[in-house]
Amino acid sequence: MKQKEVFQGVPGMLRPFKEFIEKKGMKAGDQVVYYGCPGTCTPFVELLGFAVRSLDLAQVFVPFVDESKAQKIRMVPDIGMQAGGAAGILKPAAVVVMGGLSMPNVPVSVDQVKSAIEKYPDAARIGICFMNMFEKGGWLKAIDFDLLIDATIDPVNVWK
Repeated sequence: MKQKEVFQGVPGMLRPFKEFIEKKGMKAGDQVVYYGCPGTCTPFVELLGFAVRSLDLAQVFVPFVDESKAQKIRMVPDIGMQAGGAAGILKPAAVVVMGGLSMPNVPVSVDQVKSAIEKYPDAARIGICFMNMFEKGGWLKAIDFDLLIDATIDPVNVWK
């Protein structure tokens, strides 16, 4: 059984991610590839990328599982991390599967995601989701993550 720890807020997602990457011994130039939904996952990928910016990793965002559309995640001064500029996928040290892919009506299946990441058997497998989406979608039975971060956004308060 894997060990569960509970953290709070956005730092509760980012710090364990950075600690995991550091403990894996990743160094400058190592590639981290994020698979996620365009638009909804992209801001979270950029936050995760910002958390590990000091490690000078080669970070890449793949929309859904279409590696031909991969984009670099790069630092933009005074802004933060941003996706932009074609990128190739070489030999990732880590693959990150974003939970948006497991949501209903997303045009990829768990089998497609599994096939995409299994091409990189030496890469650490990281899952990042909200509100138990991987569990609800049955993805935890199909993909064995080395690190799983499952955050909760509840409640969401709106004042008008």
